[in-house]
Amino acid sequence: MKFSEILQTLNVAAACNSLTTSPLCNPEITGVAAVDEATSGTLSYIEGAKFASMVSKTDASALILPQDEALQAKATERGIAWIAITEPRLLFAKAIAIFYQPWQPAPEIHPTAVIHPDAQIGEDVYIGAHVVIQAGVKICDRASIHPNVVIYPHVEIGDRTILHANCTIHERTRIGADCVIHSGAVIGAEGFGFVPTPDGWLKMEQSGYTILEDGVEIGCNTAIDRPAVGETRIGKNTKIDNLVQIGHGCQIGSGCAIAGQAGLAGGVKVGNRVILAGQVGVANQAQIGDGAIATAKAGIHNNIESGAIVSGIPAIPHKLFLKISAIYSRLPEMYQTVKQIQRGK
Repeated sequence: MKFSEILQTLNVAAACNSLTTSPLCNPEITGVAAVDEATSGTLSYIEGAKFASMVSKTDASALILPQDEALQAKATERGIAWIAITEPRLLFAKAIAIFYQPWQPAPEIHPTAVIHPDAQIGEDVYIGAHVVIQAGVKICDRASIHPNVVIYPHVEIGDRTILHANCTIHERTRIGADCVIHSGAVIGAEGFGFVPTPDGWLKMEQSGYTILEDGVEIGCNTAIDRPAVGETRIGKNTKIDNLVQIGHGCQIGSGCAIAGQAGLAGGVKVGNRVILAGQVGVANQAQIGDGAIATAKAGIHNNIESGAIVSGIPAIPHKLFLKISAIYSRLPEMYQTVKQIQRGK
């Protein structure tokens, strides 16, 4: 496919307020690649200054560039076709879909699947080998249920949702349309609810619901627990990475991104468009406002205001954290200075 045909397929001109295209060549593009691994015939991208030097080194035949005239001139000098746009990574993500589409099984019900007679199965649904679907389950149209998935009673699965192999969906769970649940994830299992008594721990039954709104994606081996009462809710288009724990009764807003090994205790409330980086921990009942960002390993024990960026344990404003980090490396020197002052008294 010619580079110009790719841009036309992506309808770039209609989608962008500001773009510039190369005045030179229109190469044949056969695939996509990272800029440092690109070969002749591939399309790649430069997101910003960090990889700017790669324009002089890459073997890519075409590049998606930021609005940087120096990079554009360098690409032109090397005979590389290019387009400059305000969000190169976004356009590259769309370009990948031209050359790769995830495997989609044809609609069928495998003969080894065990499906309760009163389960409702929509049109064009794929149900793989050894799937177990229990009483009262409703699976909507064009959903894909891969091998060894277990769906407990009275679960609802929305249109076009994909449940990958070996995930488990517990009772009182509702999953919206266009969701993806990856292998090993457990959705709607009992929350960690125990009440102390003189004789030990009394189990509090978890009678609530787990709700995943449309467009939610859940990574491998992530657990999202149902609460004793009420609901655990994951908002529309929120994306959750592998190995994440979402405790009972959490309320996660729309458009959030939660990276691997993050852990949210029970009752946490997260606003819209929040980013929690890897291994972030959030204490019981904490609230995080819209648009907030917690950097890797931040420990959130108190409420975080909307738009705040926090780091560290316990979490503090990111700019303050950077100042403290700069001082940390100087502590041995500062300690020696203090000792000298003490000796002088």
